[in-house]
Amino acid sequence: MRTRLLPLLIVLMAAVLLALGIPLGISVAAAQQQKVVVDRIDDTARFAALAQYVTEVPGGSRPTSRDERKETLQSELASYYEVYGIRAGVFYRTDTPMAQAPADWFLPQTGEVREAFGEALLSRRSHDPQQVWPWQRRHLVVASPVIRDGDVVAVVVTDSPTGAMRSRILHGWLVIGVGEIAAMLLAVGAALRLTGWVLRPVRILDATTHDIATGRLKSRVAAAGGPPELRRLARSFNEMADNVEDVLEQQRAFVADASHQLRNPLAALLLRIELLALELPEGNEEIASVRTEGKRLAQVLDDLLDLALAEHAEADLTLTDIGALAAERVAAWTPTAEAKGVRLVGDCPPITAWADPITLSSALDAVIDNAVKFTPEAESVEVTVSSNGETSTVVVTDSGPGLTDEELGRVGDRFWRSGRHQNVKGSGLGLSISRALLEAGGGSISYGHHEPHGLRVTVTVPRSRPAA
Repeated sequence: MRTRLLPLLIVLMAAVLLALGIPLGISVAAAQQQKVVVDRIDDTARFAALAQYVTEVPGGSRPTSRDERKETLQSELASYYEVYGIRAGVFYRTDTPMAQAPADWFLPQTGEVREAFGEALLSRRSHDPQQVWPWQRRHLVVASPVIRDGDVVAVVVTDSPTGAMRSRILHGWLVIGVGEIAAMLLAVGAALRLTGWVLRPVRILDATTHDIATGRLKSRVAAAGGPPELRRLARSFNEMADNVEDVLEQQRAFVADASHQLRNPLAALLLRIELLALELPEGNEEIASVRTEGKRLAQVLDDLLDLALAEHAEADLTLTDIGALAAERVAAWTPTAEAKGVRLVGDCPPITAWADPITLSSALDAVIDNAVKFTPEAESVEVTVSSNGETSTVVVTDSGPGLTDEELGRVGDRFWRSGRHQNVKGSGLGLSISRALLEAGGGSISYGHHEPHGLRVTVTVPRSRPAA
């Protein structure tokens, strides 16, 4: 979740910073240019004031005493060009220069200088020039009219290079960029802290939910920070888990107590049946049927008690030689298999894994018992031990009738038995007990088809010690 939430926050923060930074950058560029334009306007106004008193007429006439003012204007323009490198000139309406610097600079016929000159002839200062960006090698042109007696007699034009201005704009943008990067890093750090603060209770809740789902019902959500809503959710989850555990505990206790309490009345009932059988003729079918059902009921009660204990018990895991244990169970069930005419074989190399030896023995007993029970005479049951590095497996395959796909989905359920095997001895709880015992130690049991016919049961236990 953090990997999905964090990019979203970063994108949103980057969009906000760009939305603020781009207008700021444009504002910096406009401010720098406006500063230059204002300086040029002041300069052109000063030159226009000097040119206003120059009375020489284009075409030349005899010098007057006022020629000194023209010389002063020319000297000012030349100094201006030498110091600032800005071309400047005063031009009559006929494009003839009154004074200019450098001396070879004249009005072009087209371009920005000509447009600014034309606007100034209309007795108005040229409009603010178009914005010059750092990547544009353009000049900045400003023109002001020289007015005498209400008429425009000449125009002052300045043509400024923009290299320094563009450098200042780039420097301002660099400062903004560094500030944006610093703000972005700060925002990313804040986002990391924020997502960690928000999602930490969620991760703890997810881990606890997984623990409970895998059978560790005593797991609870530890107290953690986070938003008040998530803290309240954690408390509610713990209350729910407590209630569920109480209900399950009551259910287990009920099953255990019921099975235990029913055993004494059932034992008394079976004893009375035996006494009653003494008064009936030998071989009475009804009394034999009652005996069978009574013994079956006693077996169901014993299995119920075992199941309740299995679901409540904690596994005592030790490093166990799975191969040796499986070989021992094969040897123990071999007489039973031979009595039924079934061949029981085992391939049990020495392989170690973490398991409860008693639990694993009970599970293998239940699985081998079923395999021998449903395998026809002259067929075989095979027990194979193997390992893939992370887990060790005991695979029991038989050559019996097997199960359908629908039946494979239900095998291991409590009291479930295939409709084709209702007459076979058993309570339908053996595999449920095995599954509960194995899961308590981090193991599992699964079922599949064995070709060409039969059932394949795989008991899996971890090779490394499961986490507490």
